[in-house]
Amino acid sequence: MTGEKPRTLQDIVSSVPNIVDYLYNNQTGARVYPVVRPEYSNWRDEQHAWRETVCLFDLSYHMTDLYVSGPDAFRLLEHLAINSFRGFEPGMAKQMVGCTPAGYVIGDGILFYLEPERFQLVGRPSLHNWVQYHAETGGYNVTVERDEWSVTDPNRPRKVYRYQLQGPAAGMLLEKLHGGPLPEVPFFHMTWLTIAGHRVRLLHHGMSGVAGGELFGPFEEGPAVKEAILKAGEEFGIRHVGSRAYATNTLESGWIPSPLPAVYTGEDLRGYREWLPATSYEATGSLGGSFVAPHIEDYYLDPWELGYGRLLKFDHDFIGREALQAKATEPHRKKVTLAWNGEDVARAFATLFTKPKGERAKYIDLPLSQYATWMYDQVRSQHGEVIGISTFCGYSSNEGKMLSLAMLDPAYAEPGTEVILVWGEPNGGSRKPSVEQHVQVELRATVGPVPYSAAAREYRGKVVRH
Repeated sequence: MTGEKPRTLQDIVSSVPNIVDYLYNNQTGARVYPVVRPEYSNWRDEQHAWRETVCLFDLSYHMTDLYVSGPDAFRLLEHLAINSFRGFEPGMAKQMVGCTPAGYVIGDGILFYLEPERFQLVGRPSLHNWVQYHAETGGYNVTVERDEWSVTDPNRPRKVYRYQLQGPAAGMLLEKLHGGPLPEVPFFHMTWLTIAGHRVRLLHHGMSGVAGGELFGPFEEGPAVKEAILKAGEEFGIRHVGSRAYATNTLESGWIPSPLPAVYTGEDLRGYREWLPATSYEATGSLGGSFVAPHIEDYYLDPWELGYGRLLKFDHDFIGREALQAKATEPHRKKVTLAWNGEDVARAFATLFTKPKGERAKYIDLPLSQYATWMYDQVRSQHGEVIGISTFCGYSSNEGKMLSLAMLDPAYAEPGTEVILVWGEPNGGSRKPSVEQHVQVELRATVGPVPYSAAAREYRGKVVRH
């Protein structure tokens, strides 16, 4: 590859001494949430709305949609999912998780079973790429249509709008919009409503860990539907949530949105890496944080670590099945929430005013504190040994705390355990544009449950997942 511009992910892997160093210094910084305004009021009150009243999330732009249609669509998706597809029928949805043959997670997304032989996969593009690759190379009788996220072209219309209503008053608002009682619909099932004269599809879904629903329909009808929602919601204290607050809802509900796709090694994945372009999510994303390992495999995660053990079913043949069966009896790190010590966080902030440039702690952005595509921070015991990894991080005004979603050795995963999180990158920081010269600091943290929000735990206990 000397002198040639890489065309595929495999070209990049083959041309660099260490893919970890390459990704660590990639020129992609913090995750961008396009089109939606950063704030419609202020991000604190927007966070409070999903806990206290009702809020509107506009999800129309920051996720990729992949439509898979045809006689073999069900068989293709089942073969790529660790989930069971038994009883999966049109009008239902599920969180689909895909793994490599070695049993490490590639990505996840929400799979909508729209109608017979037609599915829609929504989320970050890592799982979409995996599905599309097998659709094109696996001999399946399917067609795929891709509606890319708006990161690269914010002015391009999408195929569908996608809104979420979340919060204690969401049900009352939906009934008002619909003009009467809602149809009985189980969790992760869909039904139809009429809003502002438009036929709208509703998914019963509590993304922020509280009651609510996801609404979607033809993109051109979105503005009228949104206007009706906001007007009808005034009596319930509705807040339109901007992109700054939106991304933090997962800190309270416990979903880890950005694990590194485990696709950079393995001869059995070479064909896939040769299919992925050098402009793909996997090639352009960045690693960041205090956890720095010599081998990319050290960043790979299995389903148990991400909390997907409850979704894993061995009732069908799927890629990774044999490896996951072998791993099933092994110990696994446990997903937890870390509540960062407020005094330690305050001391890190204070260095902005008490230390010269280069001697300050890594800036902690609020409310979302990510500064790389894939965040991996080191977690240590009070004796200094590395016991796990902290990932997605930010501030919850509802809890009054900095929170992060982490995976810890089981001996340290009990709620109430005190641990140490190392914040910032070694040696002054990487070359990512989101990273200024800084010094690492140690922050005390307390292990908490997942979901961290008591309301979210209560809600999750009431619903049936598929």
